[in-house]
Amino acid sequence: MLLRLLADGKLYAADENLNKNEAIYYEIIKIFRKENVGDLIFAYDEGRTNVCIIKENCDRLLVLVPCGEFDSVAKDLLKRITNADSATFPHVTSEEFLSKIQCSKLKAPAPDKSDISIQVRDVKAGYNPKLGFSIKSRLGHPSTLLNPGKTTNFTYKITGDVDSTVIEKFNGESEFRNKFEILFAADNDIKFIRIDNETFSNNLALIDSDLPEIIASLLKECYAYGRKNILTALGAIKAKNPLDYNLTAHPFYEYKFKKLLAESALGMVPSKPWTGKANATGGYIVVREDGEVLCYHLYNRNEFEDYLVSSTKFETPSTTRYDYGKIYSENNEYFVKLNLQIRFIK
Repeated sequence: MLLRLLADGKLYAADENLNKNEAIYYEIIKIFRKENVGDLIFAYDEGRTNVCIIKENCDRLLVLVPCGEFDSVAKDLLKRITNADSATFPHVTSEEFLSKIQCSKLKAPAPDKSDISIQVRDVKAGYNPKLGFSIKSRLGHPSTLLNPGKTTNFTYKITGDVDSTVIEKFNGESEFRNKFEILFAADNDIKFIRIDNETFSNNLALIDSDLPEIIASLLKECYAYGRKNILTALGAIKAKNPLDYNLTAHPFYEYKFKKLLAESALGMVPSKPWTGKANATGGYIVVREDGEVLCYHLYNRNEFEDYLVSSTKFETPSTTRYDYGKIYSENNEYFVKLNLQIRFIK
C-alpha cells in the first residue's frame, strides 16, 4: 500500500460500492513512518518525479528514489501476493527495495486505529493537513471490523418453562440454528438482559442509547436464523420492529447501526472507554483485490457508512474461547450468552 501511494502521489476517493471516483482525490505531500532507523518522511521533489526519504529529526536526506521504481515494485509485489499459495512468501526484489528506502516492514506499527499518517493537499478546506488513516486490505483473508472477546458477550434470559431435556439438547448441539430450533420448539425464547462488559455497554450507549437493544436483536437473527449478512439481519429486525419505532419515513435501525460500524472503523474498541474522538482523523483506506488504493475521507461519511453496512457480516467465533453459546442457571433462572464479532465479507 505504501509503495502504491508513493508511486501514484494521489489518494483517490471511493463511492459506496468501492468504485474509484476519478473526480475526487487528495494530492499526497508527505507520508510519515516510524522505522528502525528513526522517524522518516517520504516527500516529493519539486517536479514530483522522485521521492525524497528524509530522517525527520535532522532533516537529513537518506536516499532519492524515482517514482517509477515504486510503481514497478508495487506491481510486481501485487502479482506475487495474488498468486501466492500462503500468507508468507520470500520476495527478494521487494525486500531489497524496502531496505533501500529504509523500511524494515511493509506495515508500520501503530498504537491505535490510525495505521498511516499522510499530509495531503486539501483543496476543499484550503490547507494541507496531516491526517491519520485506518487501513483495510481486501487482499487475502477478510479482516475483522469489530474483534470478539468476552467483552462482546450479550446475555439473554431464557423465557418460558425450561425443561432439563431442552437444556441438555441445546448444549449438546454444535450448530446454533439447531440449538434454537430445539429451544423454540419447546415454546422457549430469549430476552436480552445485558452486555457483560460495562465499558462496551457504555461505549454503545454513547453512540446511541438504543444500540444495545438493536445489536441484541441482530445477534438473535444471526444465531437463531442464520442471518449473518448485516443488511439481511437489519431487514429482518426492521420487519419485526422490536423497538416499536415509527418506520414510515425514518430508517432507525440501519442509521443507528451504521454509526457503530463507522465508530468501530475509526477507533472504538469494546475494551476501552470511547469518547467519540476518532484516531483515524482522515478516514479509511481500502486496498482492493486489484491493488487499487482508495479512501473514504471523513468528508464522504455517507459513502463510507454505506460501504461498511453493505460489506460486513456477523461471525460466530470460538464458543470455548469466549465462553458463550450454552444455557446455564443462576438463582433458578436460565440464561445464554451470544457473542458479537463483525467481519468484512471481502
